Amino acid sequence: MFIWFVALSVSSVALIFRSPRLDFRIVVFGSLLPLVEGAFGGRWLLHTLICNAILLLGVMALAHGRRLAQRRWLGLPIGTLSHLVLDGTWTDTGVFWWPFAGSEALGVEAVSEFEHLSIGLLFEAAGLVVGLWAWSKFRLSDPAVRRALVMNGRLVAIGAQ
Repeated sequence: MFIWFVALSVSSVALIFRSPRLDFRIVVFGSLLPLVEGAFGGRWLLHTLICNAILLLGVMALAHGRRLAQRRWLGLPIGTLSHLVLDGTWTDTGVFWWPFAGSEALGVEAVSEFEHLSIGLLFEAAGLVVGLWAWSKFRLSDPAVRRALVMNGRLVAIGAQ
């Protein structure tokens, strides 16, 4: 599932944070990053809350005193946390709360996005609907708005709402 994560992460982050300066390309990257764990046989650290909290703290610490860098890279943990919400990892106590709920849960189950093709296709269809809505809501039919998103990662239409 790619469209599901991209469309819903961008839409929800844009509507919640309303920050025209957030780099949405990094939000998209963060929302897709946990899918890489599927190549390694299951849900590992990127599907845990503690890893995502450390990622958030790392961004804030490494870019301390550089507000623009913090704003840009904050999209990474926001995207990965968005993934955890959208794929339902938060419902799996053993993985989400690892290591606090036990240490044996990681890598046991396959990445849920790849387990059931029919459900995945339904989510992709829902993501497509949300994506079409977002295209209109954020005025992505305007070439200047699209160019700002592709070149700078910005949804300039957020500030105009």
